[in-house]
Parts: sequence; structure tokens; C-alpha cells
Amino acid sequence: MEDKLLRIGTTYLPVSNVDISSEWYVNKLGAILNYKDKEKAILNFANQSFFLVKAKENQSANFYNMYGDECFSITFEVNGLHALESFHREFKEIEIRVGDIEDRGHSGRNFVFYDPDGNKFDVWSELSPIFKEKFLNK
Repeated sequence: MEDKLLRIGTTYLPVSNVDISSEWYVNKLGAILNYKDKEKAILNFANQSFFLVKAKENQSANFYNMYGDECFSITFEVNGLHALESFHREFKEIEIRVGDIEDRGHSGRNFVFYDPDGNKFDVWSELSPIFKEKFLNK
């Protein structure tokens, strides 16, 4: 295969209420709402497009590992520990459900947060070197 997959363009997230969820993402995470109907909302944030799709009850993007631990499927990156701590503090202030800042034994620190439907996300204090090179070192 000569060509390569270049980026993730869209992530689909299950939600129970498109109106409530899209408002939460816009107001809490600063997403930009591009489209909304009764079945879906299309948002832009974190250099990506997110579709919030009305799903059946009790659906989320989470999964369980072999030990029974609930896992996230998306990690957002921020530029350094100071930014991570700032987001953690701000998320708590605006009443987003967050976990503690953790040292997971690799570079940087992380914390998890949840949307209103229980979709679990991770935030990591380290930007990927390629992203830094292409978008921050201009």
C-alpha cells in the first residue's frame, strides 16, 4: 500500500439527546456547532469533526478491558503540564465530571472527564511531536 491514512477526520459519539449534548459540547468545551437536526449534530473542536449521533439508551463510546476496567477511546492533547492543570481546574469549575490528575508511568500526566452521556475521554499533557512541528513551530 503506497498511500497512507493521513488523519482522523471525524469521530462519532453516541448521545441520548442531540440538543442537550450539542449545547454541552459548545458551552463546556468550546466546540463550534456546524449542523444539527433531531438525529445528529456536527461539531468542530480539537482540530477534528465530531458527530453526536442519537443512539439507543445506555450507549457510550467506552469499552471494558480484559480486567473489567472502563476505558476511553479518545485522548485529547494539551501543550504541557500547566495547560493540563488549567483545564482540570476549569472543568471542575464548570461542573464537568473529572478524575484526578494521574501519573501513569509514561511522560506527562493525564486526567479523564465525561460528557453528559457518560462518554469517557482522556486529556494528556503532551502534544505529539508531529503536531508540534507542523502547527506550533511556525
